Amino acid sequence: METSFFFLLFLLAFCSSIHNSFSNTTRDLINTNQFIIDGETIVSSDGTFELGFFNPSGSSNRYIGIWYKRILPHVQTVVWVANRENPLTNTSSIQLKVTKPGILALFNDKNESIWSTNTSRSVQNPVAVLLDSGNLVVKDANDNNPEDFLWQSFNFPTDTHLPDMKLGKNFKTGHEVYLSAWKTDNDPAPGEFTRNIDPTGYPQIFTKSGTDVLYRIGPWNGLRWSGAPTPLLECCFAQVIFNEEEVYYTYSLINSSIIARLVLTSNGYIQRLLWVDRTKRWHIYYSLPADNCDTHSLCGAYGSCDIDNIPVCGCLEKFVPKHPQQWEKGDWLEGCVRKTPLDCNKEHVFIKYSGIKLPDTKHSHYDKTMTLEGCKQVCSRSCSCTAYSSLDIKNGDKGCLLWFGELIDIRKLSERGQDIYIKMDSSEQESEAGSKRKKAKIFSVSFSLLMAMILLSLILFLYKWKKRKKLQLKEDFELPLFQLSTITSTTNNFSLNNKIGEGGFGPVYKGVLEEGQEIAVKRLSRTSMQGLDQFKNEVIYIAKLQHRNLVRLLGCCIQGDEKMLIYEYMPNKSLDSYIFDKTRSKLLDWPKRFNIINGIARGLLYLHQDSRLRIIHRDLKPSNILLDTDMNPKISDFGMARSVAGNEMGAKTRNVVGTHGYMSPEYAVDGIFSVKSDVFSFGVLLLEIVSSKRNRGFVHQDHNLNLLGHAWKLYKEDMSLELIDEQLADSWDISQVLRLIHVGLLCVQQHPDDRPNMSSVVHMLANDNLLPKAKEPGFFTERNIFDEAKSGSQTRSSKNEVTITLLDPR
Repeated sequence: METSFFFLLFLLAFCSSIHNSFSNTTRDLINTNQFIIDGETIVSSDGTFELGFFNPSGSSNRYIGIWYKRILPHVQTVVWVANRENPLTNTSSIQLKVTKPGILALFNDKNESIWSTNTSRSVQNPVAVLLDSGNLVVKDANDNNPEDFLWQSFNFPTDTHLPDMKLGKNFKTGHEVYLSAWKTDNDPAPGEFTRNIDPTGYPQIFTKSGTDVLYRIGPWNGLRWSGAPTPLLECCFAQVIFNEEEVYYTYSLINSSIIARLVLTSNGYIQRLLWVDRTKRWHIYYSLPADNCDTHSLCGAYGSCDIDNIPVCGCLEKFVPKHPQQWEKGDWLEGCVRKTPLDCNKEHVFIKYSGIKLPDTKHSHYDKTMTLEGCKQVCSRSCSCTAYSSLDIKNGDKGCLLWFGELIDIRKLSERGQDIYIKMDSSEQESEAGSKRKKAKIFSVSFSLLMAMILLSLILFLYKWKKRKKLQLKEDFELPLFQLSTITSTTNNFSLNNKIGEGGFGPVYKGVLEEGQEIAVKRLSRTSMQGLDQFKNEVIYIAKLQHRNLVRLLGCCIQGDEKMLIYEYMPNKSLDSYIFDKTRSKLLDWPKRFNIINGIARGLLYLHQDSRLRIIHRDLKPSNILLDTDMNPKISDFGMARSVAGNEMGAKTRNVVGTHGYMSPEYAVDGIFSVKSDVFSFGVLLLEIVSSKRNRGFVHQDHNLNLLGHAWKLYKEDMSLELIDEQLADSWDISQVLRLIHVGLLCVQQHPDDRPNMSSVVHMLANDNLLPKAKEPGFFTERNIFDEAKSGSQTRSSKNEVTITLLDPR
């Protein structure tokens, strides 16, 4: 008996030593002689990933999952969950084991399986290994061929697409690899949102809520997904494989030191994230949807979405709304139709549309070898073919992509967009012979209209003569007049090489006077009635203004039909070219930004209080702040400005002007403008300078608020430092930054009376006195683009950027 008893003790001690040896040694695998319990983990050989038990933040449930070990203890980022549908409330006696013939499973104290993998074959020596890629695989211990893996977590992802993971479908087995969002931020159970490659037609990636498509980023064009929000990260290499056996999308890291992932969030957003070791935080490289135009088929068939327009939906050129009354009400689901209906039995042409996100390819065919001309011929012969485009633009136009049926989910993408050729009735493209016939007809009737034209010319001559008399400004404003020949010479005859910009007024050119002074020449476009109003306005106001933070008007040129304004040249261009550019924003450290904010404030104070006229700018935004050689700010573009007399602080107009995102609520809704309208715009501008984010189109992973709403939320939670551009961390003065954010929120308060005037703002920026508590800002209502997509409607509004009021001083 004693011998048997001692043998049993020895056996228990031996088994315990084996398990303790496993527990205390960092391993990357589990074999049939080992298991792990709660509190124990395995780690990939390079130390990047770790597998073990965890519970989500705010939850008492326990799960088996994989997370980044390299970024602990700063944040636990879970990338995969095993038992997401079977949470554990008690992990005592729970073991994760590998059993023959090759199954990884969770067992309870009764040796019952709670969760397990599957396999179609068996091996003699199965192990579960956590690879350096974050892929958990079950395989034979002596076989490292990926084709022979019994099971792998990369084939069953949760919400995270890791580098080297294949997202797609195997046509032979029918198995599909797709992302499935967590139900909530603290519940990894499958939620309503999924992201997968749809191989129907030409493959494209969809994000869905149940069976409803929410948004897509377009088909693969050899370089990227058509319509992708940004270029692919330089650290990554992406590819799409599509053949008879499978279709999948994968990306790889060129630099192994970078940590990157793509996540489908619980609220349906796709986010590509980079870990920034300096700040110990995940940086959102991009987030989808970025704006309303990412909503799938928001504008219906042949409708094009342009986020810079109001309303965002419009018909493609040569198309009109199918139901005009519904369209006017903001119901765009029925889309557009051709102005001239297409008849297959009649002659047709193809019209090129450029700079767009290619339409939904669900009903499409493709050919990798066909030329673009061959593509045109095939589409021309098929009655149901409606459009064609290049399949691959990586090395010139290659291959053919054909659409059949209506074209949906089109948006304008001027920089990253592609060309598509849409089949139209031949009458939409006038032939050369038809053009000649038209000219001959015009010539034949021109003689009979000669007397009328002479009379009209006389009327126009008198009209222009009176207008030139009105624009003789030298005596009234003591403004220097430049000769047209001088300006032509300084701008190299208005060469394209000298062109530095263009707006509603017309093009802007750089010039150099004989004495070496650099100038900027704003040339009024002959077709711009809007620009003529701005020309008058700028001459009326800016000629009388002199301040170091206002751009200086040197003179004008009025000769014949030419009308030009000559300004001092700003070599560093406008503020928006810096703060909204990831590379150039690094050139603006905190002291420079603080100086810019102070300079803008002093310039506004001069306009509102110290100038001969009380001026309300009405269009203060980053693109209207120019920077001189020393990065000092100068307020420009007074084309929309308005003066008020005496002690008046504002007025009312029926024609609202300005730029969406910077207009105060009372002005945008009721047309009431005042010095407090400019204060609101200044507050938006201040918050944009601090954060390097645009108020309009701002996206955050946790909510759908704009920048003002996000800043207000952080302010209430005493977390305002999270608003600051991460690139400023090495140069900021924390108390100064927090003070400026507070001042910005005071400026954007809902009610004008609550906002400070600019003299108070300048004082608050320069002193450390106690600031009043900020109240709720205007225009930060939470957006829900998915609800908008399902309703198919949107409130109609006027496009504020192009409505110009004729402004007369009082």
